[in-house]
Amino acid sequence: MAAAKPTLTDSLSFCLAQLAAAAGEGLGGGKDTATNETPLGRALLALRTRHVKAAGGIERFRARGGLRPLLALLRRAAAAGPAPSQAGPGSAPSSVESAASAGPAPSPGPAPSAASSSSPSPPARLRKTLDLALSILANCCTEGACRAEVRRLGGILPLVTILQCVKTDSIQNRTARALGNLAMEPESCGDIHSAGAVPLLVESLTACQDSQCLQSVVRALRNLADSPQHRLALAQQGAVRPLAELLAAAPDPALTLALVRALLELSRGCSRACAEQLSLGGGLGPLVSLASHPKKAVREATILILANLCAQGLVRPALGNAGGVEVLLGELRRRRGPNGAGPASQQPLVRAVCLLCREAINRARLRDAGGLELLMGLLRDPRASAWHPRVVAALVGFLYDTGALGRLQALGLVPLLAGQLCGDAGDEEEEGREAASWDFPEERTPERAQAGSFRSLRSWLISEGYAAGPGDISPDWSPERCPLPPPPPPEPAEPTSPTLGPMPLRSPRTLRTPGRSPAATSEEPWGREGPALLLLSRFSQAPDPSGALVTGPALCGLLAYVTGSPGPPSPRALRILARLTCNPACLEAFVRSYGAALLRAWLVLGVAPDDWPTLRARPARRQHRELGEMLLQNLTVQAESPFGVGALTHLLLSGSPEDRVACALTLPFICRKPSLWRRLLLDQGGLRLLLSALTRPAPHPLFLFFAADSLSCLQGLVSPTVIPALPPPMPLDLDAPSPCLYEPLLGPAPIPAPDLHFLLDSGLRLPAQRAASATASPFFRALLAGSFAEAQMNLVPLRGLSPSAAWPILHHLHGCRGCGAALGPIPPLGQPLLGSEAEEALEAAGRFLLPGLEEELEEAVGHIHLGPHGGPESVGEVFRLGRPRLVAHCARWTLGPGQCPRKRALALMGLVEAAGEETGPLMEALLAVVMGVELGGKGCSLDC
Repeated sequence: MAAAKPTLTDSLSFCLAQLAAAAGEGLGGGKDTATNETPLGRALLALRTRHVKAAGGIERFRARGGLRPLLALLRRAAAAGPAPSQAGPGSAPSSVESAASAGPAPSPGPAPSAASSSSPSPPARLRKTLDLALSILANCCTEGACRAEVRRLGGILPLVTILQCVKTDSIQNRTARALGNLAMEPESCGDIHSAGAVPLLVESLTACQDSQCLQSVVRALRNLADSPQHRLALAQQGAVRPLAELLAAAPDPALTLALVRALLELSRGCSRACAEQLSLGGGLGPLVSLASHPKKAVREATILILANLCAQGLVRPALGNAGGVEVLLGELRRRRGPNGAGPASQQPLVRAVCLLCREAINRARLRDAGGLELLMGLLRDPRASAWHPRVVAALVGFLYDTGALGRLQALGLVPLLAGQLCGDAGDEEEEGREAASWDFPEERTPERAQAGSFRSLRSWLISEGYAAGPGDISPDWSPERCPLPPPPPPEPAEPTSPTLGPMPLRSPRTLRTPGRSPAATSEEPWGREGPALLLLSRFSQAPDPSGALVTGPALCGLLAYVTGSPGPPSPRALRILARLTCNPACLEAFVRSYGAALLRAWLVLGVAPDDWPTLRARPARRQHRELGEMLLQNLTVQAESPFGVGALTHLLLSGSPEDRVACALTLPFICRKPSLWRRLLLDQGGLRLLLSALTRPAPHPLFLFFAADSLSCLQGLVSPTVIPALPPPMPLDLDAPSPCLYEPLLGPAPIPAPDLHFLLDSGLRLPAQRAASATASPFFRALLAGSFAEAQMNLVPLRGLSPSAAWPILHHLHGCRGCGAALGPIPPLGQPLLGSEAEEALEAAGRFLLPGLEEELEEAVGHIHLGPHGGPESVGEVFRLGRPRLVAHCARWTLGPGQCPRKRALALMGLVEAAGEETGPLMEALLAVVMGVELGGKGCSLDC
């Protein structure tokens, strides 16, 4: 087959020359009789079909200066004006390529375009020239360099003029496509807005019937929505409603995709105008239907449009009526599933679902569709911590929905709210005024004189069809016609809840009336913790809130917020605590959960769970202590009431073992009537029950701290007089030693001379007087003055005795009392007593029947290890010696009224650890100290 004969139009130079000539002379020109076409037409067709479409053709066309004559040609065409109204039989065909595509356009198809009946059409030759020139320009504008040059050459205004003057669908299509490509550059986008193209594009949406043309116009509008300012301008010029109406008309799939993509761009940061037009255009129902579209691009874009619309309160009720709540919940549930997307894709849906909770009608739908469980799942998910404040604020909408609150409580909301009080989650993102609940439209008007509530009610009645116009509503309803009474003069009122401000918290009565007083009518500060506190306050107003709020996590969260808040805590938190402690239904829960002990430890003593057993610097505040004392006083009122007495008695006698121990531990904190605590703790065995629980596995992390504090409080109730924390005065004043009677025997010329020497295992010989030694102890009397062989020996061996342990024995045999020899074998603080010379000396004193020396050595141990410089870690070491007097000494040191609560608890922990399985001596010693049993000179009687 012979090759095609080359023509003049194969040359780019020839085509550009024809283009330049036409731009200078006009759109006419001689017609080639052989082809019935003008040279310009052949050149434009060649440029469009061959030169521009070739690889690198657009860049060559621009570099050869083709854009300038092309734009000049378009300016002449725009100035030529419209032709007669009806298109002739030779009208230019419509483009067949997709307007959504930014690539080069194919050749014109044979289908004729549908011309607008209201606007005249240009002549056939002019229309064809425009079609080809606009197609070339649109293809060139797919590259950035061409877009920049077209803008520099002022090519935007001729396109807008053509869009205004020539109403043929094919020309409108190519003009819109060129504008859409130009709008991809931000600078050109602004110029297109300034040139007034938006109203013309909107007009084309309503006038045009061709799908390809509509796609090009829709794409142009989408590209023009490149910034919040431009999106708002598009919405204000009515660009959204025609798009919604087209979507409601169920167009073809390609146009549907273009429409949802355009609506997605226009709904970003959804403005009020955008939401109103989309709703008025009937687009909500089709959007909800398209959320289940088989094509993923359409489906995801539609869901994001619905999520964006939720930012406007005025459209949320209608969106819920159309089924948007179920759609958004289902999509969020899918994305949070095992095969779902990441957190970034969930964020707009979480925001939308939370905003839907602002209207009652949508809250009901959300509750019925399982939305509460979904929100609770978000709160439990640590990966969603950035959204937790928003979710909690959304749940505030269910504040008066009893059924929803019950479900949320069953799902474990209260502990999560308590954790939110001191969590590290960020603040809730601020929403615009338009996102406010539409249950009360425009209600948040600060100036009362403007009668905002009346005007918002009037606009709502009109929008819903209840009133035809403003004249149907009597102005007498306006607050402007109802003068307000003058406010009453302020009266001094006792504050109804404790605050941590300058005013001290004195009277417990303030906590027994947690309601607001006239002096507290001003709005409370609403911080990050405001929504969580509001929900907790609502839960605390239930008849029996103990199951939700009087638990360890809930109380810890509230107390951590009250004590850890950088500024004054919200009065609502204090009212919650007051309300709980004043509710008789919560008494048993406070006992079972060790809540009363926790209040005392955290607020009164300043020891939080994080401070135990490791010490953390925490400033003690007088306001916290006073608050704790008042809360305990509230519990005392409940405990000493007839109901409380019966509840505590039942709990102690018939409760589970754990409840009985908790009741015995709590009673000293909340019972002040001697008849009550004596009957429960002493007569009915509550104290022994508590003591026996010390060596069992702890039911609470702070159990030993609570127990030490409880035993100390009970000791103060039993013996109001102060019992010294240190041991009784020693018979020997160790600070001022008495004269030593044994020292004269140690000099070079002893007086009197020793008549006896004791030989130790080490070979050391210690001088002694036989008569003095025999008199001091029955053991040595039988050894030295009896019938044993040692009575006739001058060198008597003492087996199993080191020199340090023998030294206090020799001093004691010769009458030394308080000379300081007993301190010799005692190791310093920080060194163990077990296996030391002190233990050896005590064992030897018992073996040699020297009770006085035993007592002196024990007092020396107590003086060094349990004295003013001793610490709680020494108590367990002393207890391990197993000496009854030292055990009692350890108990007195631990429960002494002047002891630091932390040291007391650490000492009790050391005692329990040292006691091991042999708990009898420790229990009896603690019982004796609590009951105030005085110790005798040779021991103590612990029969109680």
